[in-house]
Amino acid sequence: MNDKMRIFEQVSQMEAQIGELYEKLGSLKNDISKLIEENHRLTIENDHLRKHFYEKREKENERTGKGKKSPPYDGFDNLKRLYEEGFHICHMHFGSPRSEEDCLFCFELLHKN
Repeated sequence: MNDKMRIFEQVSQMEAQIGELYEKLGSLKNDISKLIEENHRLTIENDHLRKHFYEKREKENERTGKGKKSPPYDGFDNLKRLYEEGFHICHMHFGSPRSEEDCLFCFELLHKN
């Protein structure tokens, strides 16, 4: 009889653990759903801003007489902008957020001649 009670207790514990895992799975599913919605919203916003930027740039080019569309930044300007926005541009930490201190590797890259 003692073995049967032990097995019953083990099954009851497993059932409780499965219930907890099911709750965690539901919570993760909700979190993923929110992230997908936010990603979709940000993608739409990014597309809208990009369109607005190019329209504004095109009007500026028409006003100044430039007929050719130019990219928003050349490579070096883009790296400089990323660095100023607080991201590493060095090969060791590229794209990761910078702390308040300047990164010597990034600094060297920005000041190469």
